[in-house]
Amino acid sequence: MPSITTADGTEIYYKDWGTGQPIVFSHGWPLTADDWDNQMLFFLAQGFRVIAHDRRGHGRSTQTWTGNEMDTYADDLAALTAALDLKDAVHVGHSTGGGEVTRYLGRHGSQRVAKAVLIGAVPPIMLKTAGNPGGLPIDVFDGIRAGVAGNRAEFYRDITLPFYGYNRPGAKISEGIRQHWWLQGMMGGIKAHYDCVKAFSETDFTEDLKKIDVPTFVMHGDDDQIVPIGASGLLSAKLVKGAELKVYPGLPHGMCATHPDIINADLLAFIRK
Repeated sequence: MPSITTADGTEIYYKDWGTGQPIVFSHGWPLTADDWDNQMLFFLAQGFRVIAHDRRGHGRSTQTWTGNEMDTYADDLAALTAALDLKDAVHVGHSTGGGEVTRYLGRHGSQRVAKAVLIGAVPPIMLKTAGNPGGLPIDVFDGIRAGVAGNRAEFYRDITLPFYGYNRPGAKISEGIRQHWWLQGMMGGIKAHYDCVKAFSETDFTEDLKKIDVPTFVMHGDDDQIVPIGASGLLSAKLVKGAELKVYPGLPHGMCATHPDIINADLLAFIRK
């Protein structure tokens, strides 16, 4: 399997298909590059080069017990883009992956980047603080940690319901999508997944967002039960200079999987502008 080895010896697995302008996809917690299968196949057919990696501790990458925080995630992404010598790349991040893309741009700059897309992304900061009164209380994230540590397999099965909006009245449930989420989650390391909860919930990306100097598209469902739009997408779009915001009425956190035709079309239109 293709991989790069980072400075601390971590192997980062990646997929790299096609030719043309590169689109780099960063996945959410606790998933893998496979969460982007629909988007990668679609954009491959549109003539793009598509790249996605398994974050350290996730999927087929090394099950790390250290470095499971945003600075290192961003450095790993920078190492991958340098190893592949990517230029004029479009970086697309979902959820935790949106934080990774934001920290990458804030920490490493946009020399290799043409555009950025944040989908249901965790910035500016998920945790409720004195400066972020609209965030979620620490009890929410303590509950996620307890679920991971206590019975990860059951917790991962259950969280797919709000993740995809399948707990809403009249929702058409895809058991295949639920099982795909569960399989991706169980491929990763429990220590890395446990640590990543702090990374995606407590990292403050405010200054990173202000540094972004490439065209940016913020996409967020207004029925996102995992990363509520009020304290995330709406604020991020104000902090990134010139950002374009699109709110999707009734769509869930996992809208890339539940509504790929809508998301892919909007992504393509933004990339081709």
